[in-house]
Amino acid sequence: MVFIADYGAGNLRSVQKAFDYLGVKAIVSSDPAKLAGYRKVILPGVGAFGHAIESLNASGFTEALLEHVDKGGQLLGICLGMQLLLSESEEMGSYKGMDLIPGSVIHFKSDTDKIPQIGWNSVDQQKESVLFRGIPDHSFFYFVHSYYCEPVSLDAVAATTWFAGKNFCSALEKNGIFAVQFHPEKSSEAGLQVLKNFAGY
Repeated sequence: MVFIADYGAGNLRSVQKAFDYLGVKAIVSSDPAKLAGYRKVILPGVGAFGHAIESLNASGFTEALLEHVDKGGQLLGICLGMQLLLSESEEMGSYKGMDLIPGSVIHFKSDTDKIPQIGWNSVDQQKESVLFRGIPDHSFFYFVHSYYCEPVSLDAVAATTWFAGKNFCSALEKNGIFAVQFHPEKSSEAGLQVLKNFAGY
């Protein structure tokens, strides 16, 4: 079974419905104490970084997620959930993240591309990754975001995507920590396969 963390800033039901479609049991819970019984946890996220990390901290989920990872559990961050895994964000101020993946969350700057990035874009795999098993390289996924993740170490980068004149990190994988900037639950067959790969890992 998969645990989906409800901390007040996530697109929970669509993620749960995607797992239902795949035949994977997934529960949505706002109780971080229940997380301990699960090996696989989803951290979704929609909205602004500051509000999300404050909700995560206040709800007790930050501590529970850090303990989960420390004990060898798997974690998948989705969209804003990916950004929360990094050290800091410059979105509407300066905020500290969970620091599971050292790095920063930075605003796109472009004279040519319209920001936020909304729509389909290709994802270029940078290493062999659990998340992309059975998925052709350069497959398209659905994005909605104005900020991107810049990890300190490139060895955490599982995939990149070209937007606003740069190749930004669109997926992470390191030591049982996974994350995607796109929305797999909105990304058709390829997105469903990402969720299936995580659940089956």
